Amino acid sequence: MVGCLKKLLFWIPVGLGVLAVVYAVRSREAPVRTEPEERVTAVRVVEGKSVRVVPRAVGHGSVKPGRVWEAVGEVSGTVVYRHPELRRGAILVAGTELLRIDPTDYRHAVAEIEANIRAADSQLSLLDVRAVNAKRSLAIEERNLALARKQLERTRELLRRGAVSQSDADREERAVLASEQAVQNLRNTVRLLPAERAAQRAQRDRLQSQLETAKRNLSRTTVVAPFTCRIAAVNVEEAQFAAKGQVLVEADGLDVAEVVAQVPMSRVLALLRSRVGPAPQLGAVIPRLREELQAVVRLHSGDVAIEWPARFSRMSDTVDPRTRTVGVIVAVDQPYRRAQAGRLPPLVKNMYVEVELRGPPRPDAVVIPRAALRGSQVYVVGREDRLEFRDVEVSFTQANLVVLRSGLEPGQRVVISDLPFAAEGMRLRPEPDPATAASLAAEATGVAPVR
Repeated sequence: MVGCLKKLLFWIPVGLGVLAVVYAVRSREAPVRTEPEERVTAVRVVEGKSVRVVPRAVGHGSVKPGRVWEAVGEVSGTVVYRHPELRRGAILVAGTELLRIDPTDYRHAVAEIEANIRAADSQLSLLDVRAVNAKRSLAIEERNLALARKQLERTRELLRRGAVSQSDADREERAVLASEQAVQNLRNTVRLLPAERAAQRAQRDRLQSQLETAKRNLSRTTVVAPFTCRIAAVNVEEAQFAAKGQVLVEADGLDVAEVVAQVPMSRVLALLRSRVGPAPQLGAVIPRLREELQAVVRLHSGDVAIEWPARFSRMSDTVDPRTRTVGVIVAVDQPYRRAQAGRLPPLVKNMYVEVELRGPPRPDAVVIPRAALRGSQVYVVGREDRLEFRDVEVSFTQANLVVLRSGLEPGQRVVISDLPFAAEGMRLRPEPDPATAASLAAEATGVAPVR
């Protein structure tokens, strides 16, 4: 009896469930067929604008003085004077006497050579007098020789007549020979005097050269600033011996400061690359860079950027093989004269600064954000707001923008959103991005800094 009751309790719920299922199947309505809706993707867009693009390149480097002077000791001796302001960091004007080496020995050398020159001049004067006297004596002896020869002829004539002895004739002949010997000696003296005078003159010239050297050495005992400079190092003290060849003072010029900024070679060439045509050869770039490039040196101090106008000077002789950058050297004229207390500091040595180079502006250039470039294509919102792939040719890239040479017309809407599953023809809902458009225009025209 109990077993029958348990079976009845099991099958009653099962039967009720089966009846419920049958009823649900029979009473359900047929499914409603709906057409699938096309998916619309929201994207941010900016218009490709034709603007006046200012090509720019940015590099960084350290400030170096345009002129560096080392005062090398040209003579040796004890330092007897040192300028009281001759210290590292001091600014001294051109012509300031910085150091003086004891000049006593060099003054004595000058005085001794001057005395030798005076003695040489006296010798030259004596030679001039000897020359005059020798010429006069030669003239007298030549007349005496002529008379002696006439006397000899008369004596020989008398000897043939037997009026005089042979000894008288021999005596007259000896007198003629003696006179001829005197004439010959005087002639030799007259001939040798120019050579003696030339030798004495050469000696005098040699002494004059020594005097100039001695005076130059005397002047070298004083070290004078050749231009207005800032002292970088002082290597000698007063009463200290300074050796010849020793670097006594090091100083930097204040008229020009230079910065060697490392800039990618492609960016330097892009500064001059025209909208059409290939990049210029490097040999033709340098003169054009001097004529057409503008430069600015910028110091970032917190939220403040301090700028100095600069000029392109030259390029370094090597390219960094690791970074593929070339050193661009710009010069800032009178970096200290422009300094203002509390506002504009001077460009001092080893200050790390930013250098911005600007090329000639290029009108009517189509620019887009760099994020919009996908390989060699851009995504464009076409007719009926559908996605189109557009092949473009890039002129150059600059920080956050791309300058196009061809492939895109001004005013076309360019997609800047990321589309991981982009398919040409897909439906879009374009949403303009005014902030990106404003930033793009500011960077392209040179208003915003390049980062």
